[in-house]
Amino acid sequence: MTSHHSAQTMKPATAAKKLGVYLEATPAEFREGVVSRDELNALQADPPEWLRQLRRDGPHPRPVVASKLGVSISGLARGGVTEALTTEQIEALKQDEPEWLQKERATQAEVRKETARLKERDAERARRADA
Repeated sequence: MTSHHSAQTMKPATAAKKLGVYLEATPAEFREGVVSRDELNALQADPPEWLRQLRRDGPHPRPVVASKLGVSISGLARGGVTEALTTEQIEALKQDEPEWLQKERATQAEVRKETARLKERDAERARRADA
């Protein structure tokens, strides 16, 4: 009896998420098929021009937009940003620095600070428990 090995595949939406690109901006042949693990690895190792351009210029998916602006995805929604943005639009927001962006960046900084404090507290507790 021979073992049949089938290639692991994923939906285009999953592959786009893993590649950090906005699905609707990808070529039709990418959106309409399935992507194998090997194809995904090849795209990551040697991205074609369309992928390099999307990563550089956008439009970018919300997680990438949030990261580039230094806010959470929820912060984007609170700020009224619900669509994918291009790199140019992100840079314009950074330049304009609207009030919502300032507020969300401050909130994100507080979250990071609190996370670091909790991590340090837990590490200290672990050190005491080991002693």
